[in-house]
Amino acid sequence: MSKLIEAIEKEELRRRSPDFRAGDTVRVHTKVREGNRERIQIFQGVVIQRKGSGIRETFTVRKNSFGIGVERIFPLHSPFIDKIELVKTGRVRRSRIYYIRKRTGKKSRLRERILPGQAFDGLTVSEAIEVEPRPEPESTKEETSKATAAPAESAPAKTTAQEAGESSPGVSK
Repeated sequence: MSKLIEAIEKEELRRRSPDFRAGDTVRVHTKVREGNRERIQIFQGVVIQRKGSGIRETFTVRKNSFGIGVERIFPLHSPFIDKIELVKTGRVRRSRIYYIRKRTGKKSRLRERILPGQAFDGLTVSEAIEVEPRPEPESTKEETSKATAAPAESAPAKTTAQEAGESSPGVSK
């Protein structure tokens, strides 16, 4: 390719985009123009593929909308894309997961890939290790101490039907 074309394309490349790949769930914020006003529309789904390189790079996102599969192809460096958020990472073995199109319901779910340094509840591994358990409130400590000190004579009382030797309906002797 010519040096001039490469220089022009380099200027148009998106500066910051998250590192995502096929199987990841992303939220794409696109600018939509209606008449003379502009608004942001969000499209959230699973990335099926990434294709191309440089300014021509695209990615396909698939979501289920009211039971119908909807796919949309986005140019990665488009000025109409406001931002791309990585919602969760999926664990897949292929770079193009077209097989997800044939699956419905729970079969179409993907396993989650835990990234290095990532833990649960939005904490990193080092933060998760440092978290100490919360101290128990005073009211529950008092209740547990009373429960352990109580005598063990809490056998259920017999009802009048059981005392008389009668059986309950549906139970034979």
